[in-house]
Amino acid sequence: MTRTLRLPTPDGRLAPHTLRGTGPDRPATAKVGTPPRTRTAYAAAHVVADPLADNAPGAPARLDWEATLAFRHRLWDLGLGVADAMDTAQRGMGLDWPATAELIRRSAAEAATRGAAIACGAGTDHLDPHCPDLESVLAGYREQLEVVEYAGATPVLMASRQLAGLARGPEDYAAVYGRLLTEAGRPVILHWLGAAFDPALAGYWGHDDPADAIPFVADLIRAHADRVDGIKVSLLDAALEVRLRNLLPPGVKLYTGDDFNYPELIRGDADGHSHALLGVFAAIAPAAAAALHALDDGDTARYDALLAPTVPLARHLFAAPTYYYKTGIAFLAWLNGHQRAFSMVGGLQSARGLPHLAEAFRLADAAGVLTDPDLAALRMRRLLAVAGVDE
Repeated sequence: MTRTLRLPTPDGRLAPHTLRGTGPDRPATAKVGTPPRTRTAYAAAHVVADPLADNAPGAPARLDWEATLAFRHRLWDLGLGVADAMDTAQRGMGLDWPATAELIRRSAAEAATRGAAIACGAGTDHLDPHCPDLESVLAGYREQLEVVEYAGATPVLMASRQLAGLARGPEDYAAVYGRLLTEAGRPVILHWLGAAFDPALAGYWGHDDPADAIPFVADLIRAHADRVDGIKVSLLDAALEVRLRNLLPPGVKLYTGDDFNYPELIRGDADGHSHALLGVFAAIAPAAAAALHALDDGDTARYDALLAPTVPLARHLFAAPTYYYKTGIAFLAWLNGHQRAFSMVGGLQSARGLPHLAEAFRLADAAGVLTDPDLAALRMRRLLAVAGVDE
């Protein structure tokens, strides 16, 4: 089968692209199922929609459970932890709470069978958007937190749209998070999702400028340091992340969620480094796992060589409107044979146009993350045929 395809360009033309082949060789130290030693790393996993179900906008989510769980096992096989029921799994964008709760239970049970790392999101997305008061927000958090803790996963206290809409200032955030952290049965991961990922979260922590919120967040964590495993920061601003990281108390991790600047933040410097909780790691999992093992070995040149080619792909997948990055994650999973169809709950596969997907295909090839180039070419041809592109 020829590996040359005619792909759409941003200016509406078709241009030939020949796949380069498989990705770079993986280091021998990247043993199957062995987590990295020097960094804690979670890949935020997407969910696989049942392509034969009515996963239309507004319809209840119907998942292909076999493919959804198999994808998580693939991440564990590479030594990565799984962050589940997060925004990558379409929380607040098609994945309803009943399906989310089932996802948490099933994924945590699978993780337990192999002693693998799993963290799951607990939020308030099942509440009415116009939640009446902070006590209702607390009750919503508690309901989801109970599901995560009972399943045995590390809870991630996800940012709340309802709290953002109700809070009058930092004191309301301190009251809600203070009570949740006091009540939690185990240390949690906090979650700071910037407005690029969810515009409804603008002004989170009671400050319009995220830079002004950093001292407050650091103080909140210091006040509850024994209840906080870490904080995931997705601001797409490396300088702000490093500033917060330097203020954290000993033992509390900064998990980068910066899908633009992750190589430098994870590598770190003499003053410290970030750990990882990244949606892009699901798309580049083999390269990410190998790079982290290279970092364990002190081979920063190999680390850089593995991750540098993935950055243009990540920046493309997470381009504005950033919250539609999930479409690209599912698209690459389909190209790599991890799901039967390019379909998503809520019909979100339509959120990115064909030129965007074609560029993702080119960049994934350049990054070496198309694990079966022949299959990827076959599936891309089928997508192009549906769009009316003739060979």
